[in-house]
Amino acid sequence: MFGNKNGSSRICLRVQLLPLTAALKKTPLFDFHRERGGKMVDFAGWSMPVQYKDSHIASHMHTREHCSVFDVSHMLQTKVHGKDRVKFMESLVVADIAELKDNQTDQGYLYVVSNAGCADKDSAHMKARLAEFKAAGFDVDLEFLDEALIALQGPSMAQVLQEGLKDDLSKLAFMTSTLATVFGVPGCRVTRCGYTGEDGVEISMPQSRVVELTEKLLASSEVKLAGLGARDSLRLEAGLCLYGNDIDETTTPVEATLVWTIGKRRRQTKDFPGAHIIVPQIKAKTARKRVGLVSSGPPVRQHTPILTPDGKVIGEVTSGCPSPCLKMNVAMGYLDAAFAKNGTPIQVEVRKKSVPATVSKMPFVPTKYYSG
Repeated sequence: MFGNKNGSSRICLRVQLLPLTAALKKTPLFDFHRERGGKMVDFAGWSMPVQYKDSHIASHMHTREHCSVFDVSHMLQTKVHGKDRVKFMESLVVADIAELKDNQTDQGYLYVVSNAGCADKDSAHMKARLAEFKAAGFDVDLEFLDEALIALQGPSMAQVLQEGLKDDLSKLAFMTSTLATVFGVPGCRVTRCGYTGEDGVEISMPQSRVVELTEKLLASSEVKLAGLGARDSLRLEAGLCLYGNDIDETTTPVEATLVWTIGKRRRQTKDFPGAHIIVPQIKAKTARKRVGLVSSGPPVRQHTPILTPDGKVIGEVTSGCPSPCLKMNVAMGYLDAAFAKNGTPIQVEVRKKSVPATVSKMPFVPTKYYSG
């Protein structure tokens, strides 16, 4: 979970890829994906494109070198209204929402984007907490949005998007957002963020206009469609967690090296969910820690055991893939904290054989977020 600087809290987590099943939900771009050769799979109960006619590696590298459009309309978008909206949101997350600055005129709400795989339980949890707040006399309301959401990611994003904006995009820094007309589509919320490690934006808009806007973006030779396959390898190179793999309800921010998500004031007040467990861990450390790993040879995948050089099991890989940019295997996982120092030689067990690996800092590929 993390906050942006426009007075909105974004909950940005992802879930595990599953085999295609019946009765899947469809985004407003479903037919658009099929018409353009998208290979559709079940992702968090949604039919989503895993890739298009280009190979996974080609799509990955195009995003790193140019820019790509990703459909993220399966994410849950919510507005939290009312004068007690900050207090309400801080009862749900660890972030210091009160310190976030609005970079536009006061809209009177917080904008929240939640993980698609957790959408049902997140919305139920928010509704239950809302009932508690209303019963206690607080002024707060929820509005669940039925809008489309796309992400434009890559180094040429600003060049492409600026052509469709009147406002100067250079004034929009990482984790800030603005309301704008984009290539003639009014009422778009443009947030400078993403899940690839590249400079990028997420654009929320009415469902009826998403095909039109996506087509206008694709009119640029810089832009191609990209699917979940490239999105996963891009986020792993950037050292970003995937919900259901690298973090879940049993993982604390300290174990996951995500302490930066917890505001300084929140650590002092200790009034956030799980504070009685998390705050002591910040001071005393934890027995295990999320780390990066690099190796050569056969690819390292989820659930691969992590071993000491003499073969003792000390952890498990949670995500792994061959890095298209680095031409080596990258992975992340949890291991005993005593072995978590960068540069520590370890082993991973691939197909019942021990393969040398090294604990590595993350991100594996430097991130390029735009700070203004």
